[in-house]
Amino acid sequence: MVDLSVQKRLAAQLLGVGESRVWLDPENLDRISEAMTREEVRKLIHDGVIGVKPVHSNSRARWRRVHQQKKKGRRRGHGSRKGKATARTPKKEVWMTRIRKMRRYLRWLRDHGYIDARTYRRYYMLAKGGAFRSLSSIRMHLESEGVLRRR
Repeated sequence: MVDLSVQKRLAAQLLGVGESRVWLDPENLDRISEAMTREEVRKLIHDGVIGVKPVHSNSRARWRRVHQQKKKGRRRGHGSRKGKATARTPKKEVWMTRIRKMRRYLRWLRDHGYIDARTYRRYYMLAKGGAFRSLSSIRMHLESEGVLRRR
């Protein structure tokens, strides 16, 4: 086997790529071994005896497979989690979904005549102050106070 490291290095410099991406035509190894100057290597590149291998990136097939499973809800158990619960869904987002649900419910009760505007305002402000942990707790409170009657 002929040592073609000099030719490879020169070709890499001329082509502006790394040595690992330089392709040498196996049919013309004797021609390549004779080329010692940059000019000779440049001529071989022009003739197509020396070329550049394409850039290869990582395969995304495995990522796609895992991503499909995650979309289905798999691979999300305790062992797969890295961040805190508040990192995965921020406290603010949890609060927003909870308060919106409560406000929607209070609005519905007021609009359908289950509670009057004054009671609505009172419970709206209590919810805003964080008096209720969830929608069920606001329901229980309304029922225990006798403000809301079960249908």
